[in-house]
Amino acid sequence: MSLKLIFMGTPQFAVPILNAIHNSKHEILCVYTQPPKKKNRGQKIYSSPVQQYAESSNLKCRYPSDLNEEEYQYIKNLKPAIVVVVAYGKILPKKILDLKDIKFLNIHASLLPKWRGAAPIQRAIMNLDKTTGISIMKIVSKLDAGPTLIKSEIPITDETNYDSLSDQMSKLGAIKILEAINLIENKKANFIDQDETEATYAKKIEKIEGKITWKENADKVIAKINALNPNPGSWFMLKGSRIKVLKAVEVKQQGRPGEILSSKFIIACKKNAIQILELKKEGKNKMNVQEYTNGNKLEVGTSINE
Repeated sequence: MSLKLIFMGTPQFAVPILNAIHNSKHEILCVYTQPPKKKNRGQKIYSSPVQQYAESSNLKCRYPSDLNEEEYQYIKNLKPAIVVVVAYGKILPKKILDLKDIKFLNIHASLLPKWRGAAPIQRAIMNLDKTTGISIMKIVSKLDAGPTLIKSEIPITDETNYDSLSDQMSKLGAIKILEAINLIENKKANFIDQDETEATYAKKIEKIEGKITWKENADKVIAKINALNPNPGSWFMLKGSRIKVLKAVEVKQQGRPGEILSSKFIIACKKNAIQILELKKEGKNKMNVQEYTNGNKLEVGTSINE
């Protein structure tokens, strides 16, 4: 037996999960995604990765600006057994969530109740967490507070950055969503309430958070670089130019916070130092540290002002 579903998602993160469901025995009645948007200087209109996948796979796709009465009636008339939501970018109205005989599932990029909210991947890395993961939960009106059906862990290492962790989570979500659907199909789903006393929140990343603070320990600076790569990126100002750090490692050297300790672009933090390996100078392409130092002299002993 197969179940009939609606899928709601927008970014590339959601595509492997949509693909897994599409290639399963279950039927996707419709895909919802954010409307196409204008991007870049040319203001060319771009459709979302989910819309591109849906259209290339001949799946019915809708991209309303609002989940209004028309969409309520449309979803009600389709009568799906499950609605799967993955980084859709819109809050589902209570009226839709209250539709009878439909289970609304969300794949969230953390081990709930930790890191509810908009930026769970970045916050987990920045917080120096050792593990994170995905949670598949029932959607309720309160943000990311619904009971969980499946939780699966992923380790975080010193090399883990946003892109690599997001990719791991997406692939894991593609596996686990089929397990969740099968549990529901076989009436073996056991949803467990979250412990509200353990809830933490991953607020949206603000651009100003990307500015590097040298008075932090080196491991915290590295974590920020990893978490905010590629966007909005971690940066500092040097000789009037913004330097975005793409990759760096911690080294056991000491100096005044912000002091350049070596021509190999080693900069002191509160504890230990970081060595920059890859960077992007404002208005330039990405480069490694050797390419940068070939054209830019680093004055050892000087301090980078915050």
